[in-house]
This record gives sequence, structure tokens and C-alpha cells, in this order.
Amino acid sequence: MSVTNPGAISPPTRSFPLGGTMAWWVWILAVTFVVYLFSFQTGYAIVNPSVQKDVGLNITQVGTIAAVYTWAFAICQFFGGALLDRLGSRKVLPISIALVTLGIFMFANAHSYGMLLLSQVIIAIGSCTGFVGAGYVGGQWFGMAKFSFMFGLVQVVAALTSAFSVNLIGLALSATTWRTLFNWTAISGIVLFVLALMYIRNPAPVEHHDEGGIGAFFGSVLRNMAEVAKIGHVWVAALGGAYSFGVMLALGVVWMPKLLQVHGFSEGTSNFGASMLWFGLAAGSAVIPHWSDVIQRRKLPIIVGAVVQLLALLILLYLGGIGLLFAFILCFLFGFANAAHMLAFSTAADVVKPSQIGTSAAIVNGIMFIFGGILMNRPGVRIGWGLEAGVPPASLQLAQYAALPALVACVLALLIALVMRETYPAHH
Repeated sequence: MSVTNPGAISPPTRSFPLGGTMAWWVWILAVTFVVYLFSFQTGYAIVNPSVQKDVGLNITQVGTIAAVYTWAFAICQFFGGALLDRLGSRKVLPISIALVTLGIFMFANAHSYGMLLLSQVIIAIGSCTGFVGAGYVGGQWFGMAKFSFMFGLVQVVAALTSAFSVNLIGLALSATTWRTLFNWTAISGIVLFVLALMYIRNPAPVEHHDEGGIGAFFGSVLRNMAEVAKIGHVWVAALGGAYSFGVMLALGVVWMPKLLQVHGFSEGTSNFGASMLWFGLAAGSAVIPHWSDVIQRRKLPIIVGAVVQLLALLILLYLGGIGLLFAFILCFLFGFANAAHMLAFSTAADVVKPSQIGTSAAIVNGIMFIFGGILMNRPGVRIGWGLEAGVPPASLQLAQYAALPALVACVLALLIALVMRETYPAHH
């Protein structure tokens, strides 16, 4: 039986004006998907103690569950952006939403470590086109001149939602179980899937010329990825962004609440403090990409962000007896400064063709999440090593030992920012 060429399936032939009502509606749906998956991802920081107790996990397994999602996401991410470039958002995003919804339902009803890991893999496969897909929709529906701004706006919404969801999930868990909560989350995903199926589309037909069925199609995807991967600066941008955002992901999803508890704050207060990371990221994502466009520079904002986040983390780890308000300010400042990682997408997009922005964004985001997975996993492993070596449990000394990979990552992000070249279109 012959296999239909995906590129031959005709998209809607009607074209829509850029920046109009339909553009905003499609963008809102794409961003809602990002909100949906980010809320689940950051919510894991709150529910993981309940999951650990209910399923019978150890601390290493808690970190590994988050890391497996991140690694699977990163691997799939490399294909997600290229698929968007080749197929467009209409054919890709509804299927992605369906997979995430299925994975969340499995997570809510898992009774073993293996089932939790499988649910994370399914969620990761669906999520791989979420954040990049919203950026792709912004570039396609509003034009490349607004790509950096629209991508920053995606992060603003996603980070704000993550911040609020951390607190709302904490409140919800006082009234219901984590299983009930995520079963209802899966039901809301079904609603989003139906809306996406009805309304998400491309502003104009996606044009490509693949022939020869699915094999040739994926061959063209790999060739497109290889073409972008040959550009050295894409890798510089990816590594700089990865070292920076990887730390944010590790702290925001797993470790910041535990670090704040070491400072003597209650579990609820620590969870709220961790949400300040996301509030900061939201504020920074609204400011830093815009600042980059105003000064027509990529490099300077990235350097400033790397310096501030390193200083904030050093204070949180090495200054004992910090007050509650100061700890919250430091979390906010770390998140705000970390928003400079968004310029990794912009500087990579500066050096590729417009038809390859999805692929470049996917490579950058994929590398970010690979390092995010490593940085989620390593502190848990190092905590075990530290306890075996006699480091006092639940101590600042143990937190410092566990957080060494995060500090190294922040230093490397700063070094890359210092040596990277300027790519703003007016200057390269």
C-alpha cells in the first residue's frame, strides 16, 4: 500500500492577513498550549512530595522523573521545529496537544515508577512543538520583524502562568489529591484539542517539494536540520542558552523550594518563593527582548543577564540567615536576569533563513532541555554522595555541594556570552 506524502496533503488554500484578528486567535491557542504544558511541568515541583509518598519513590527517582521528561523532550525537540517548518502549525499542534493530554492522564493514574516515566515520555513527545510552536506561530502570523518580541511575549505568558500555577496547585492540593487534580487537567486538554483542531491554521499554504512518501519527507527534515546545524553560531547560542535556562529549569521545577527550606522557610512559603523565579522570568521576558531591539544588540543584554543570575545564585547558596523578603527578591532577580536566555533564540534566528526559524529554535530549545535534564538530575545524585560523605542533611553545606553543577553552568553561560559575536541584523 502506498504511503501518502505528507507534503501533498493540501492545507487550506485561503490566505489570511498578518497581524489581524485570526493571527491573534491562532497565537492565543498556541500560547494556551504552552501554558497548559508549562503548568503541568512546573506543577511537578509542588506535587512531587505527594507523588513520592503515594508511589513510594526515593529522592533520586523524583529528580529522574523530571529529568527523563526533559531528555525525551530535548531529543524530540530537534524534529519538532523541522516538522513545523515542513508541515506548518495546522498539522502539527493539534496532534501535540492530544499527546500531552494522554500523558497527563497516564501520570494522574500511574501506580509505579515505570508508568510515571512512560507518562513523562509521552508528554515530552507532545510538548516538543509547544514552546517552539508558539514562537513559530508568532513569526508566521506577525512577520519576522516581530519574531523576537512575539517570542518574548510567549515566555511572559508562560512564565506568569507557571508562577501562578505553582501557588494555585499548592492551594488545590489542600482540597483534593494530586491524582484528581491532574485528571481534571487532562479533561481541560481535551477541550483545548478540539479548539485547536477547529481553528489552528497557517496564514498561507506551507510550500515544500517533498516527493517519495514519508521516508523522503523525514529525509528532507534531517537535511534541513543538518543545514542549520552547520552554522556554528547556532551552537554557540544553543550552549549559552542551555547553561543559563538549564539552571532555571532545575531550580523552578525541582530544587528551589528545597533550597529555601534549607534557609528555614516553611514548605508553603518555599513554594511561593520558587514561584518568584517565574514571576521574574515573566517580567524579564517582557523587558529584555525589547531592550535588545531598542539598543540593537544581542550580546550586551545576554552578558548582563548572566552576571546578575550568577550573583543571585551565589548569595542564595553562600549567605546564611537571609530574610524572607530578601530571598524572594533574589529569586525574582534570578528569574528576571535569566530571561536573557530568550535572546539565544533571537541570535540563532538572526543567522538562518526565515524558512528555518522553527528548526533553529528547536535546536536551541533542545540543547537547553538536555542540559536542563542534567541539572535537574545531578543535585539529587550529589545529595546522596554528600550524605554518604557525612555532610549534615538539610544543611546549607549540603545545598552548596549539590548545587555545584548549577554554579558551573552559570559561569559557563557568562563565558560564552563574553566571547560570542554580535548578530543583531544591523550589525553583522
